[in-house]
Amino acid sequence: MLKLQLSVVLFLTAIIAIGSITPVFASGQLDVTIDSDEDIALAKMTYQRTISINYSEGGQLADELSGKIMRVSFHADSSNYGMSDLISNINSIITANGSVAEITNLNLDYLAVMTGGTENISIDYKIVLRPVVENFVLRGYSVGSPALVDIDWRGFGANGPVTITTPQYGDVEINLPISVFERFAPSMALAMKSSPNSNAFYQEVMNADGIDQQPVGNWHFLFDPTGIQMDAAQHGLSEEIAGSVVSNFTMGESSLREGIQIEKINEGQFTLDKVYSFKSIESSDIANVKVIGFATREVQSDSEVLGISPTAPEGYATTSSGEFPAAVLYGMAGAAAVGGAAIMMMSQRKLKKEKGHYDQTGIDPSQLTGVATSASAGGYQTVRGEAHVKGLEDYNQHKSYYDDDKPQVEEKTESESSSARGSMPKGWKPEK
Repeated sequence: MLKLQLSVVLFLTAIIAIGSITPVFASGQLDVTIDSDEDIALAKMTYQRTISINYSEGGQLADELSGKIMRVSFHADSSNYGMSDLISNINSIITANGSVAEITNLNLDYLAVMTGGTENISIDYKIVLRPVVENFVLRGYSVGSPALVDIDWRGFGANGPVTITTPQYGDVEINLPISVFERFAPSMALAMKSSPNSNAFYQEVMNADGIDQQPVGNWHFLFDPTGIQMDAAQHGLSEEIAGSVVSNFTMGESSLREGIQIEKINEGQFTLDKVYSFKSIESSDIANVKVIGFATREVQSDSEVLGISPTAPEGYATTSSGEFPAAVLYGMAGAAAVGGAAIMMMSQRKLKKEKGHYDQTGIDPSQLTGVATSASAGGYQTVRGEAHVKGLEDYNQHKSYYDDDKPQVEEKTESESSSARGSMPKGWKPEK
């Protein structure tokens, strides 16, 4: 029984520990709010990546790039040349993922910064897409029949090179990491292309396959009824959720359902004037899909959809986090309490064992008596003494030398004086 309780405690501890691990950045980060009454959604997808090249031992790269900062930064919308090609590229991926939704409009923010330090150079990529997504509502809501919403478009991105024409930089390829090196360090780019690890510089920045490949059924679900409370306005809720319940699906936390989310690391080498090592780093993909209404995940013909109703089913535990019934949560809490009590019992037993180990094993202090071993000196009695066991040999048989009858310090009385004339200062004479 005790082993079972301890297993429950360890299980709950693992859930808490794993659930608390959250990545800071992500290669693909999706944020979107879906309303089945509006067949249009404004999404935001952020892609990030960092490549670091080490030249701590010097070399041509250290001489050319140390201390330099180079960047490309611009904003583009659907009116820019090349944006229509990017929209078509993204829609082809959405279709390949089995979705009927499509992007009809798109804004883009691009940033690439090459920073030369004393020991390495880092290249940071950041692309933010703000697409308008349409045609994702498969069926509208009716009494007794929830709305059905397509969610298979969630892991969108772009394949191959993507070129955008800008007034400031001209044509800029934004999807392949090698393009930044070709712009700022052509000789290094040539060395990278001939490296056996060159594939790391051709992996698309706009890639969110992790969001698409993680089933929504594994995401964390939280139902929030705050919007329909009488005092909801006091919480500063946005107009889009005021008067409605909200369902939140989040992905990216390490958990028993999603598994351990780890960063993506790609390492390799290339040769220029010498061998240089590089490292490409991306954190795991994360997503936050907010749905107006009570949403449940369903599977239809190998495709995931969300069934959405204006309110939660009767009896649904609105205070619980996730899809666990309240009874299960209470049971888990009770098991944790029992496990805690078991741990306390084990601690008490261990404490008793340790206490017994450190108990007094010598002479009982109550059987000892104190015996003074020094006489008075100069009118004062010292506190020097020894402990003596009651009932054993007389103390006089083993007392120390200093306990003889003679005093330890020679005493003088006032009558014993070396001079009968008293004590006067030297050279003193009575006045005449």
